[in-house]
Amino acid sequence: MDIPKDLKYTESDEWVRVEGDTATTGISDYAQDQLSDIVYVEHVVEEGDTVAQGEPHSAVESVKAAADVYMPVGGKIIAINENLESSPELVNTDPYGEAWLVKFEISDASELEDLMDAAAYEKYCEEREH
Repeated sequence: MDIPKDLKYTESDEWVRVEGDTATTGISDYAQDQLSDIVYVEHVVEEGDTVAQGEPHSAVESVKAAADVYMPVGGKIIAINENLESSPELVNTDPYGEAWLVKFEISDASELEDLMDAAAYEKYCEEREH
């Protein structure tokens, strides 16, 4: 299981990469592994939308299940990864790179304190394995 150390994580298996006052988010390696083969990605927001922490911004569908993907922290959507509509399998092969879902301007940086670091997320994933 790949858990990059430079990211923050949510209990609903989203990751966030913070760069100044902007951030990129997607679903974790653990989440894509649990979902299995991703066959469809849908964005439920548009550029310019402001989305609160915990609100859905996308949905992913696999051969096993469908899942909403939530904002790790609130913000204004500045980019949507349109490539995933034609290549949803990128979520399985490169969850932290090419398969980012949305980029956004962070509304309230203090919300980042609610998230787990890599070590805490790894422990959280291991606890759910048993």
